[in-house]
Order: sequence, then structure tokens, then C-alpha cells
Amino acid sequence: MFQYSNVMASAGGYVAAHVVHPEHELGEAYDKAMKSIVFEPLDMQATTFDYDLAMGNGNYASPHSVDINGDPAVALMDVNYAVIPVRPAGAGWSSVNDMLKYITMELAVGELANGERYIGTNALLERRKPKVPVGEDHYYGMGLMVDEYYGTPVVHHGGDMIGFHSDMMWLPEHNVGAVVLTNGDPGWLIRSGFRRKLLEVLFDGKPEADELLKSRSEQFKSSMAVEYELLAVPADPDMSAGLADHYRNEGLGDIKVSRADGVTTFDFGEWQSEVGSRVNPDGTVSFMTVAPGITGLEFVVGGGEDKTLIMRDAQHEYVFDAS
Repeated sequence: MFQYSNVMASAGGYVAAHVVHPEHELGEAYDKAMKSIVFEPLDMQATTFDYDLAMGNGNYASPHSVDINGDPAVALMDVNYAVIPVRPAGAGWSSVNDMLKYITMELAVGELANGERYIGTNALLERRKPKVPVGEDHYYGMGLMVDEYYGTPVVHHGGDMIGFHSDMMWLPEHNVGAVVLTNGDPGWLIRSGFRRKLLEVLFDGKPEADELLKSRSEQFKSSMAVEYELLAVPADPDMSAGLADHYRNEGLGDIKVSRADGVTTFDFGEWQSEVGSRVNPDGTVSFMTVAPGITGLEFVVGGGEDKTLIMRDAQHEYVFDAS
């Protein structure tokens, strides 16, 4: 079964970093090893894990998303800092030009632009061999995906944060590579469509990418409309008045509830968002975050006398008790 784990991917990176720099704390060891072993040899001068440095000169792409009306808006950047503790799984801040330098090395089967051997051929190619099936003619290797659905291998891997979606891809049999970096949600639609479009252009393929992107975009907008059709923003004042001022979950931490000028806000410590209220078809009441990029994080008011908020994902239920 394919189930991606950022925690396990980052653990592998930290283990390798500790081998290289056992004298340093894991994060510092990783940053130092990546700079000396990857970024500097490949001349990736704009790539860093230091976000303050990346944004320091003002020449950077800020994250964007859509608000509850589907209109473009600057996304909440604060949540993206949560990737820093697991940064080997994909916290690098980079540019198209830098990423193309990496792809150029992959296409050259481990050689640098000056002809110097950077990594052994066998080790490099081992990462592309099938390890775990992802779908039909699509599998995961070692930190890389390979898609053979259209008859020629496309090696690729993407990344996702709030307001940022990226992908790098190359066709080793045809010496072609590409990078797509987006600073907007839903950038993942462009990412998958770009791979298809690249193949259509290279091989005079049946033109499907444009129509596929259009239909997925329309589906995204329609699903948003359904999701937020019953949501009241600002939150209903009577429903908001029933909330406690403070909630806590032992694993996830605290939520502070505030009300000012008719706006109800959930403060999670590192970030905060206005919330809207909704009466669900089953009669329960939900409060949902509406900050662009983190829109739709739902907290259901628990039943009974005890005031609780319940947050669910596909596999877990987290109960926040009033305190």
C-alpha cells in the first residue's frame, strides 16, 4: 500500500545528516549537509531552508489561495512554518532556475555541467526502480515517482504547502525536464495538467490537458460552493455565544475563542482565523475557519452538557475540551 509519510521521509534525512555531522543538532546538521553536499555542488544559490533569508530582499512569491467566495486572496503563511521540523520531507525554498540545475544533473545520469561525476550511476538509477505501486503504471521509488502510463517513463515529484504547489519532472529517455512552481491554490491542478501538456507538445499527443484543467477547475469551484453554501460569515452571534472561551486537546494544544465587533476568532497560538458557523443536515453545529489557505478546518460542537469541539480527519477524531 502506498501511504506517504512526511515524518518517515524526514527521519531518513536526519539520519543521513547525523552521519555527516554528528557534532550538530539534527536540524543544523541537515541544513549544513544539504548546503555543502547538494546546493553548492549543483550551484543552487537561491535554495535555502531559511525562510527569513528567502523573503529578506522582497523578491519572492507570496502564497495565495481563495476565500470562501472563491476569489483570489493572500494566503495565511504562518501555518507553512510547521514544515520546518520535518524539512527533509520538502521544506526547501527554491526557484525554477535552481530546480532545473538539479534536473540537468539527473538527465546527465549523475554528472555536473563541467563533466565531473557528482553521484554514481548505479546509486542514482536505483532511486527510480519500482518499490511501491501508486496506481496503474505508476510507482514510487526512493524519493521519486515514476509514471509510465503514456508509454515513456516520466520521473517526477511534487510538494504542497498552503498557497504553494510544485512539481519537477524529467523524461530520461528523451533528455527533457521541466519544473512548475505555483504560489496559489489550487495550484495542484496546474501541476498534474502540466505533465500531460508536456507530453502532448513533445509527441504531438491528443490534446486533452487543456480540457482536463478546465473541468477540474470547474469541479473545484462547484465543490467549494457546496461546502460553504450553509456557512454563515460572520458566525451566528447566538451560536458563538454558546462557545467556551478556551479549549484544549492534549495532543494538539489550545484554542482561544474571542469575539469582537461581531467577528468570532479561533486563536491556535501560531496562527489564528475568523470562523463562520453552520447548522449541518444532522442538526449539529460546526464552526469553520475562513482564513484564505486554511479555509474549511471544521470543528463540530459536541453534544451533551460538556462543551467540546471535535475535529476529524480521515482516520482520527480529536476532542477539544472546554477549560
